[in-house]
Amino acid sequence: MAFTRATGKHRRPGRVHRTTVRAAGVAALATTGVVGTLAAPALAAEPEAEQTGLTPVVTIGDSIADEIDAQALAQKQAAADAAAREAAREAARERAAEAAKEAREAKERAAREAERERLNTFVAPITASYVSTAYQAGSSLWSSGSHTGIDFHASSGTSVHSVGVGTVVEAGWGGAYGNQVVIRMHDGTYTQYGHLSSIGVSVGQSVEPGQQIGVSGATGNVTGPHLHFEARTSPEYGSDMDPVAYLRSHGVNV
Repeated sequence: MAFTRATGKHRRPGRVHRTTVRAAGVAALATTGVVGTLAAPALAAEPEAEQTGLTPVVTIGDSIADEIDAQALAQKQAAADAAAREAAREAARERAAEAAKEAREAKERAAREAERERLNTFVAPITASYVSTAYQAGSSLWSSGSHTGIDFHASSGTSVHSVGVGTVVEAGWGGAYGNQVVIRMHDGTYTQYGHLSSIGVSVGQSVEPGQQIGVSGATGNVTGPHLHFEARTSPEYGSDMDPVAYLRSHGVNV
């Protein structure tokens, strides 16, 4: 019995044909990114690249990997640059905040120093005058038998000043003192100004060192115009202390 050779569409494909198809499939996979996971097992049983035409496929895969590496490196560098810029901005903000803090603290120190200077500034109640009657001088002119303050020489109409920072607690007629002003000083002591011809402040008013509070005169129990000045521990008569020592303790030369 005779056998005939199989021909036509039932013939088994040749090796070159299979390899070409396989290479085309790998190339297609490479363009979609799948070749990295599938190419190695699929090609494990195939001959060397130069015999099958797979070299272009491998070359395309390396190019894609290089591009990915380059993109990753660029993204990493961009992230590093962004972090550096943010760090620089944060450092600038911190420097600005520190400078603002230092400026604010310097301003506050200056304000405190100015306030201390203001509170500690004392002046004489009469400018370019002198003490004409001493503290505790004896005379029948005074009900207590001695002088409870000091007298500054002054003609009528001479400006009378607050000796320091304080608040007016009395401003009006004071009996034997005539027109008087009593000021509570910032340190809790009191000063009194008597025999004024007129008063220029009112109760509750704040006064500064050297501020005019009235003008001298000869009201009340006097023998002539002058300023009677007292330093007291309270606003009341009889709480007097040495006014010369008081003024000198605050830097006033009398």
